[in-house]
Amino acid sequence: MTKAKGAAMRRIQAGNVLSAFGLGFTVPYLYVYVAQVRELGASTAGAVLAVFAMAALVALPFTGRIIDRRGPLPVLVAAAVLASAGAAGMGLSGSIPAVVLSAAVLGAGTAVMQPALATMIVWCSETATRTRAFATQFFLQNLGLGVGGLIGGHIVDESRPSTFTLLFGIEAVMFLVLAGIALTVRLPHSPALPGPRPSDTEAGAKGGLRVLLGHRAMVQLLVLGFVVFFACYGQFESGLAAYGTEAAGIEPATLGTALAANTAVIVLAQFLVLKFVEHRRRSRVIASVGLIWAVAWLAAGYAGLGHGSQAMATAAFISTYALFGLGEAMLSPTVAPLVADLAPEAMVGQYNSAFALVKQLALAVGPAVGGPMGAALHGPYIVTFVLFSLSITVLALRLGKRLSPVQDRPSLAAKTRVVAVHKPEGAVAPAH
Repeated sequence: MTKAKGAAMRRIQAGNVLSAFGLGFTVPYLYVYVAQVRELGASTAGAVLAVFAMAALVALPFTGRIIDRRGPLPVLVAAAVLASAGAAGMGLSGSIPAVVLSAAVLGAGTAVMQPALATMIVWCSETATRTRAFATQFFLQNLGLGVGGLIGGHIVDESRPSTFTLLFGIEAVMFLVLAGIALTVRLPHSPALPGPRPSDTEAGAKGGLRVLLGHRAMVQLLVLGFVVFFACYGQFESGLAAYGTEAAGIEPATLGTALAANTAVIVLAQFLVLKFVEHRRRSRVIASVGLIWAVAWLAAGYAGLGHGSQAMATAAFISTYALFGLGEAMLSPTVAPLVADLAPEAMVGQYNSAFALVKQLALAVGPAVGGPMGAALHGPYIVTFVLFSLSITVLALRLGKRLSPVQDRPSLAAKTRVVAVHKPEGAVAPAH
C-alpha cells in the first residue's frame, strides 16, 4: 500500500468508527424513544422502524450509479450531512409526521454511507491488502457501536426527554465529523492525486444492472449474502429474541448479555481469525461459517427444547450469540472484499450498492418471518434456521467453483503477477 493510500485509509477508518459510535448511541433506544418518551405509541414506533428500513431500500438502487459516476467521496459527504439532519430532526421531533420524516432521512443517509465507505476502502486498497482493510472496518464498526450503546445506556432516562435529545444531538455531530474527515481524504483515484477515476467503458454506467445480473458469480454471491443476513442478523433482535424469552425462559436482561457476548467475541477474535482466514480460500471460510452457525442454532434448540436446567439453557443461549459472533468475524474479511474483487473497475459502487440492498432486504424480511416463528413455532423455527445455515455452506462451495484462484485466495496476488480482468461472465485473462 502506498503512503497516499495508507493515509487515506486511516482517515476513512477513523470516520467509520466515529459514525458507528454515533449510531450506537441511538439505535438501541429508538423504539423506546418514539413509543414512550415522545408518547406516540407502539404502532408509531413500529412504523418509524419500518420507514427507517424502507428508506434504505428506496435510496440504495440509485446510489451505486452515482458513486461510479461522481466518485464515493461526494456521495459519502452528502449522505453524512443527510444522516446528521435526520438525527437532529429525530431528537427534536414531537409529532408523528416529524418523527416519520426524520426516520426516513436518517435511514436513507446511513444506508447510502455503507457502499460509499466500502468503495473508498476498495480505492485505497489492493487485492492483497483488502481482506485486512475490511476486517478492520468491521472491527471498528462493532467497537464503535458497542461503546456508543454502552455510554448511551448510562445517559438515557425515560423520564427526561432531554437526555434523548442529547443522544441524537451527539449522533448528528458524529455524522458531521465523518463528513469533515471525508473532505480531508485524498483518494488515489480522485483528481487531487495522480491517476484518473476508473473509466472502464465496457462496463460503464449504461446497462449496469444488465451487466451485474449477467455476472453469475456476483448473482450467486448476492443470493448467498441474502441467506447470510436473513439467517443471522435478521434474527438477532426479532425471532431469536422472541424464541429465547418464550421457549427458553430467558430474562430480557440476559438478551443484553447475549448481545454483549456477540460483540465481545467479534472484538476479541477479529484479528486472530484474520490470521487464520487470510491465506485460505474465501469460499471454504464462508462454508465453514455455515457449519458454525448450524451448531449455534442447535445450541439455541437445546436452550429452548432441551429440558435442561435454567442455568444450562441460559449458557446455551448466550453461546448461540457468541458462535454467531465468531462466524461474523470470519465473514468480514471474506464477503465484502469479494464483492469488490468481482466488480469491474467502473462498477465498484454499483456492486457494493447491490450487496447493501440485498442486506437491507434480508434485514427487512428476516424479522417478519422469524419473529412469529420464534414466538410460537419453536421446533420448526430451529429446524428452519439450521437448514438455512447449512445452505450457506452449500452456496459458498458452489460459488467457489466460479471464482478465479486470486478471487478465492487473495493472498496469491502477492505471489504472482497474474491479474484478474473482471468480466461479467467471470472470465480471467492473464496479463504478463
